[in-house]
Amino acid sequence: MALNKKQLAQFKVQLKQWRQELDEGLTQTLHSMHANDQVAFPDPTDQASMETDRNFDLRIRDRERKLIKKIDQAMVRIKEGSFGSCEGCGADIGVKRLQARPVTTYCIDCKTAQEQEERTRVD
Repeated sequence: MALNKKQLAQFKVQLKQWRQELDEGLTQTLHSMHANDQVAFPDPTDQASMETDRNFDLRIRDRERKLIKKIDQAMVRIKEGSFGSCEGCGADIGVKRLQARPVTTYCIDCKTAQEQEERTRVD
């Protein structure tokens, strides 16, 4: 079952809002990091704690940056008309799966098979 225009419009709005929230979070992090750069901690423990927090924030922001890229790719797929089609088998991705993870490119069967293969290679 291919997605109708109303569903595509809803996903487009959802993706735009999600991207905007991520962009705002990134901006806030950059401002807070810049403010923290101005603070000098005389205690090495406080300095280490601040640096640990900063590294944690940077890892989160890096993951969010990757998610923004996936959101942008999903928006391109909507524009091109391939949104909701599995890259693995070409079948339609279920609406519930897209609602849970709108940036997905695989149907549940292909994603499960991919994860099984990855576990097999690691083990």
